[in-house]
Amino acid sequence: MEDVSFTLDPAAPGRSGAKGTNVTSQLHGAPTRCEQQPEMHARVLATVVAARFYGMELDPGEFRRAPGEETPSAQSLSQWLQNSGMWARALRLRWRQLMRLQDTGPVVLLFADGTAGLLTGVNADKNVIFLKDPRAPSGDNPLPVDELRLRQVWNGEVVLLRTERGVAETEAPFSLRWLFSLVMQERRSLRDIAFASLTLSFLTIFPPLLVMTVVDKVLTHHSMSTLSLLATILTIAVVFETLLGYSRRLITITIGTRIDARLNLHVFNRLLRLPIDYFERHPSGETMHKVMQINKVREFITGKLLTTMLDMITLFVLLPFLFYLNTSLAWIVLACSGLIAIIILAYLRPLRVVFHYVIRAETEKASVMTETVYGIRTVKSLALEPSRRALYDEQVADAGRWRLTYAKLANWPQTLVTPIQRFMSIGVILIGAWMALNDPSGYQVGALFAFMMLSMRVAAPLVGLARLIEDYEEVGTSVGEAASVLNRPLESNAASGGLRPKFAGAIAFDDVTFTYPGTKIPAISRLSFEVPAGTMLGIVGRSGSGKSTITRLLQGINREFSGYVKIDGADLREINLRHLRQSFGTVLQENFLFRGSIRENIIAARPGLTLEDVVRAARLAGAEEFIERMPNGYETFIQEGSPNLSGGQRQRLAIARALITDPRLLILDEATSALDPESEALVNANLLRIARGRTMLIVSHRLSSLTECDLILVLEKGCMLDIAPHRVLLERCSVYRQLWQQQNRHMEQPSRPTAVVQAIGHG
Repeated sequence: MEDVSFTLDPAAPGRSGAKGTNVTSQLHGAPTRCEQQPEMHARVLATVVAARFYGMELDPGEFRRAPGEETPSAQSLSQWLQNSGMWARALRLRWRQLMRLQDTGPVVLLFADGTAGLLTGVNADKNVIFLKDPRAPSGDNPLPVDELRLRQVWNGEVVLLRTERGVAETEAPFSLRWLFSLVMQERRSLRDIAFASLTLSFLTIFPPLLVMTVVDKVLTHHSMSTLSLLATILTIAVVFETLLGYSRRLITITIGTRIDARLNLHVFNRLLRLPIDYFERHPSGETMHKVMQINKVREFITGKLLTTMLDMITLFVLLPFLFYLNTSLAWIVLACSGLIAIIILAYLRPLRVVFHYVIRAETEKASVMTETVYGIRTVKSLALEPSRRALYDEQVADAGRWRLTYAKLANWPQTLVTPIQRFMSIGVILIGAWMALNDPSGYQVGALFAFMMLSMRVAAPLVGLARLIEDYEEVGTSVGEAASVLNRPLESNAASGGLRPKFAGAIAFDDVTFTYPGTKIPAISRLSFEVPAGTMLGIVGRSGSGKSTITRLLQGINREFSGYVKIDGADLREINLRHLRQSFGTVLQENFLFRGSIRENIIAARPGLTLEDVVRAARLAGAEEFIERMPNGYETFIQEGSPNLSGGQRQRLAIARALITDPRLLILDEATSALDPESEALVNANLLRIARGRTMLIVSHRLSSLTECDLILVLEKGCMLDIAPHRVLLERCSVYRQLWQQQNRHMEQPSRPTAVVQAIGHG
C-alpha cells in the first residue's frame, strides 16, 4: 500500500512555546524551526493550517475559549470551525481508527501537554501515521510515527474537519425516499431487531403446539409426566420470550429516538438556511403547521411502519405452519385477509383527496391562531377580540367540516372489514369443527385449537399491512406539506464557499438596480456611490425611497440585483454569506431578544466573550446605567417577548449586541427611533466613539442624528439625489433642505406664548 499523505502550507505565523518543543522532539527526534508569532496557541495554529488545506482562511482573532478554559479544547476548536462554515467534530479515537483515515484531509491531533500536530497520512501496511508539526516550514516532509511513540504524548483527542462546499446543492430533497434512507442508517440495530423478531416468531408457535399436544395427547392418555415436561418447556419459553421482547422494545425505542433527533435537526437546519424573504412572504403560522407535519411522519416511521414490518416477519414464519396444520383453513384465512386488503385499498384515493383539504383547513386555522398570539398587543389595544374570535370560529368550523367528512369516509372501510374479521375468528371455528366431524381420518381437535390461535396471529399482520398503506397515503400528504417548506431553494453560499476577506469597510455601489419579487417598480434604480473605509454614512429619504433596501443588499438578504455591490473591492456575491453577515453589526427598528439573561443576549454572536467585554459594549450603547439598576444586573432573565424591558431598553441591548463583536461595518436602521429623548441623546453622544475604526451606515428619519456623519446619502424614489456632508446638502440639495426645515421649524419660529405677549405689548 502506498503512503497516503498530502502537503500542508503553514504559512500563517504562530508559536506554541516550550511544551510544544518537548513533544515535537519526542516524536520527531529534533526541535523544529519556529518563525511564528508568540501570541498564537499551537492548537489554534494547527487548526488554521488544517483549514487552509481546504481553502479556508481562519482569523485566529475570532477564536474564543470556553469560560474557564486555559488550553483550547477540542470542543472549542470544533465550534470555531463550525462557526466559520466548516464541518467539524471533536472526537476521541483509537489507533486502529486512525488507520482508517486514509481518504480524509488533515486531522488535528491534540497532545496531552496542550500542543497539537497534524496527521497528514497513514500507511496501514507499515502501521504508521505521518505527522507534521504545524509550525514547520511547508517544505518539511511529515515524519512517520508508530503507535508506541504516539501513545506517549497523545490521549486520543482529535478534531476532524472538512469543507461543507456543495452540501446545499447535493443534499437530497425532503421526501419519503429520504426518510427511508434515514431509517436505513440504523442497519445494524435493524438487523438485531429482525433477528429478535424472527426468534420471537418461532417462539409464538410453542403455545399452540403445547395446546395441541395437551388436548390430543395428555388429556387422551392421562399422561402427567408429559404435562409436567410441557409446563417446564412453556415456562422456559415464556422467560426467554419476555427477555427477548424487552430487548427488542429497548432497541426499537433507541432507534426511534435517534431517528427523531436526526429528523428534527435536519428540519431545523433547513429552516435556518431558507432565505429571509421566504419568511417575510409566508405567515409564520402556516410555516410552523406545515413543518410540524413531520411529527406524523416520525410517529409513522418509528411506530406503525416498524411494528408492521416486524409483524410481517411473524407472518412468514407462521404461514407455512398454518398450511401444515390445515391447508383448507389456511386458504380461507388468506382469502379473508386479501378481501380486507382490497376494501382498504379501494378507499385510499378518496381518503387522500379529502385529507388534502383537511390539511389545508388545519393550516389556515393554525395561521390565524399564531398571527393572533404574535400580534396580541395590537389585538388588545384596538379591541379586535370579537373580529379575531369570529375569524377563528370560521376556520375551526371549516376544519371541523373537513375532519368530519374524512372521518365519515374512513368509517366505511372499517364497517365493511368488521364482518370479515368476525368470520375469520368464528367462521374458522365452525368450519374446523365441521371438518373434524366429517373427516373420516379423524381430524384432531388439538390441531383445530392450535390453528385458531395462530390464525389470528396471521390475520393481524395482513390487516395491519393494508392499514399501513392507508396511513402511508396520509403520511405522504404530510410529507408533501413539510416538503413545500423544506425543499425551497436555500440561501446560496450560506454555509461555505466564497471569499472570506478581512474587511476594512470600503463600500461601493456600481449601477445597482433591484426590484422586490412580485413588484414592477424598482426599489433602487441605477444607484452608484462609494464611501471609503471608516466613513460614517447617513442615509435619508422619504418613506419608500430605498433606504432599508441598501442595507438588505449589503447583508446579502436580497442577491438578485443588477450591477455590482462591492466591499473593499470584492463583489459581494462572491463573498461567503455567513462571513459577510458575521462582519456586520446590525441594529433594526424592531429587534428580537431571546429568552435568557441580559449577558447571554449581548454575547449571542460570540458566546466565549467575558463579562468585561459585555460591560464595555453595554457602556458604549448607553445600556450600562439601566442594567446595573436591575436586581440581578447582567444576569437578569429576559422572558419571551421581553415584557420586563421597555422599548428603549430593548433597543440599547440590541445596539450592545451588535457592538460586542467589534464589527468593521455597522448598520443602524432606524435604531434610535424607539428610544426616548434621553436614551437617544445618550446613544447619539456615543456615535463618534461607536464609529471609531469602523464604517457606519445610519438610516434615520431624524436628520438631527445625522449631522455628525462624514457623508449623507439622499434618496428619492430609489435614485440618488446627492451625497455630501450635512452643511453642503443644506446649500445644494433642495429635498434635504426641505426635510431639514420640516423637522427643525420649531427652532426657527418663536413659540406661541412669546408671539402673544409681543402682540399685547404692541397693543
